Amino acid sequence: MWERSVAVSAPGKAILHGEHAVVLGKVALAVALDLRTFLRLRPGAEGRLSVSLPGVGVRRSWDTAGLRALRGRITGKARGQELLPRGAEGTLEQLDALREFAGISAGASSPESLATLAFLYLCLAISAENGDVPSVDIVVWSELPTGAGLGSSAAYAVCLAAALLMVCGAISCPLQEGESTATWTEDELTLINSWAFRGERVIHGNPSGVDNAVGTWGGALRYQAGKITPLKRVPTLRILLTNTKVPRSTKVLVAGVKDKILKFPAIMNPVLDSIDAISQECQSILEAMPANPSPEHYPVLEEFFDINQHHLNVLGVGHPSLDRLCQVTASHSLHSKLTGAGGGGCGITLVPPDTSPLAVEAAKQDLCACGFECWETRIGAPGVTLHSCSSLSAQVLHVLTQS
Repeated sequence: MWERSVAVSAPGKAILHGEHAVVLGKVALAVALDLRTFLRLRPGAEGRLSVSLPGVGVRRSWDTAGLRALRGRITGKARGQELLPRGAEGTLEQLDALREFAGISAGASSPESLATLAFLYLCLAISAENGDVPSVDIVVWSELPTGAGLGSSAAYAVCLAAALLMVCGAISCPLQEGESTATWTEDELTLINSWAFRGERVIHGNPSGVDNAVGTWGGALRYQAGKITPLKRVPTLRILLTNTKVPRSTKVLVAGVKDKILKFPAIMNPVLDSIDAISQECQSILEAMPANPSPEHYPVLEEFFDINQHHLNVLGVGHPSLDRLCQVTASHSLHSKLTGAGGGGCGITLVPPDTSPLAVEAAKQDLCACGFECWETRIGAPGVTLHSCSSLSAQVLHVLTQS
């Protein structure tokens, strides 16, 4: 029986360098954003499991006996058998059973449908291996926009995995009385990450694993050909994160890059090699920088932003909205590049520590005047964290307690 009220948070992610080139075996650097997803966990009514997702309008409650019966039906036995094993036959049938139980139509891909499906999957799969379906009340809210390529679904999956593993006794509750935050051991984080990846598979089908790894460990990660390596040291860098709100299809953009490479291999392959070199040089510089870098550390990072943005335009993944973003920030002596798939979407802007608050505010206002959405945040943020509810900001606590 779970008896504490606590909160869990996990960061979103941005790609610093290596977009598109990573698909072709080059190095990419992914960094944790200090825009977070928050989960409040508290004891629920006996025999009830409830979840509320105010950001996407989900409010559901189930009888735990009904969930146990569903779990037994799907797995063939109530405990000890993996639910939805990777690559196993019947996986789609099992997901269909979860959809039918939750009243989600076949093929539904809205955020609320996928979030509900991932919640049910993680709850049943984790409890199947670790104990009974818990009687708890869970609320999840995010500072991250959905569908913007900022790892919102992975942060959600990481928070759910950590909370459900903790409730089921598979990992500890490391928060001591009187502490504001705590985190888990390396082995426990590895377990959280593996379950979060399985939750991401429910949502995305075949994710790379980068987003959930960033959400779990925070900081920055190097990704190349399926191998994920945390950077040794990561400074905390101030940035502006801007969402142009221009929708795009990652699949179409990736296909366009491949077509260009096939058409002009002698021209495009050196561009990919240069992007790879930027990622590797940037990694070396970040690992050599102090935790709170001074202004003289920034010029080379700004040059990398400028060069890589030009490369991404050459690959054909730029967009007039991103050009406008770069022009606006350049008028305030700030350097920007797209992050993620491009073709619209989001851009990141470095903010050196000697930038005046007036200049930052003016840049934000000019970006918002373009119809964009802009946040001032940091990269290199901590990974999944356990909080006392009283340590959360008033805004976050208000949303989590009103839902």
